[in-house]
Amino acid sequence: QVRLIESGGGLVQAGGSLRVSCAASGSILRINDMGWYRRAPGKERELVAVITSGGSTNYADSVKGRFTISRDNDKNTVYLQMNSLKPEDTAVYYCNARLLLPAELPYEYDYWGQGTRVTVSS
Repeated sequence: QVRLIESGGGLVQAGGSLRVSCAASGSILRINDMGWYRRAPGKERELVAVITSGGSTNYADSVKGRFTISRDNDKNTVYLQMNSLKPEDTAVYYCNARLLLPAELPYEYDYWGQGTRVTVSS
């Protein structure tokens, strides 16, 4: 069974930092793009950052210069380093990965983690 397990959320004061991680496990042939999304209270889910298998990155304008996405392909893990956090960054953060599985050849599908809560106090 394929799983994406997030960790590292929590409560932090404004201006502080947190790092969230997401590890993919199971029978996986290939991991393409990996990314982080978030859903703030009362808002739609939005893209935060994405990283390709080759390491190219893209960020939402609201987090550029503050957040850094990275990945360790040997560990099937993606990270999001969040610095200079603001109260408006408060949200549940979801990991996303486009996976190629043996049972789903030749198609890739998006998989999601269960979410990790980040709360930034003012």
